[in-house]
Amino acid sequence: MKKQDQVFGHILAMITIIIWGTTYVSTKVLLAYFSPVEILFIRFVIAFILLYLMYPKPIKMEAKHQLLFVGAGISGITLYYLLENIALTMTSASNVGIIITIAPFFTSILATIFLKTEKPKIQFYIGFVAAMIGVILISLPGDQSISLNPVGDFLALLAALAWAVYSICIRKISDLGFPTIQMTRHIFMYGLLFMMPFLFFMDFHIQLEDFQSVPVIANLLFLSVGASAICFVTWNQAVRILGALKSSVYIYVVPVVTLVSSVIILDEKLTPVLLIGAGLTLLGLWLSESNRFIKK
Repeated sequence: MKKQDQVFGHILAMITIIIWGTTYVSTKVLLAYFSPVEILFIRFVIAFILLYLMYPKPIKMEAKHQLLFVGAGISGITLYYLLENIALTMTSASNVGIIITIAPFFTSILATIFLKTEKPKIQFYIGFVAAMIGVILISLPGDQSISLNPVGDFLALLAALAWAVYSICIRKISDLGFPTIQMTRHIFMYGLLFMMPFLFFMDFHIQLEDFQSVPVIANLLFLSVGASAICFVTWNQAVRILGALKSSVYIYVVPVVTLVSSVIILDEKLTPVLLIGAGLTLLGLWLSESNRFIKK
């Protein structure tokens, strides 16, 4: 693969992560009007419609390939977001943030099993340890400490595993040669389809008057168009170019982006501990990303 293609893949991954790292602001605004599952369903319905309008051509494939799309929709859309949202109601946001960052480790295990061409070396795991220490320092500033909440923490762990499964599915789907927008749209379809049964026993009762506020519309558009339709397309393209393993480690950067946006938008204090944490996280990313440390 050409060097410029690799650079383009890294740029796509970083842009995606920067946007995903700032979605907490929009979600926080929308939680005053909607439940977590309502926000999730609305954003992906709008995103699916947008992608369909952009690329309405039907997708044709063999039944065995269809299973990959089902797996991607269930793991990356339905399970990942539902497990994360439920986990946040049972354990602290800090715990969830730390545990979700384990996703690249799960991806490395699955890639070794299912993607024979992607095998991490020891430096990948050194980078993982450095990044995890950094994430803990960022997520637990001041005098906070990690408190175990078994059910919530376990659900967050399952969410990280679900994202790893999604990464593997996307890598295999990318080899089939479908246009990225078309394949993302098809994944969203299955994600929404398997999400619907959960709506009947979760807090789901959308009212039209909730959509009359400008902040609501603006934040829904940001989450659905920017963070869902556009970002999943750019992320899936990054996975196609870089592979499941090299793209997954960009997840380390999410807490750093959240930290920077908190300082800029919410005027939160930047402490030496947070700076050290951000530095370790970026060091972990560099170690895990280096071409010398991952065989492809």
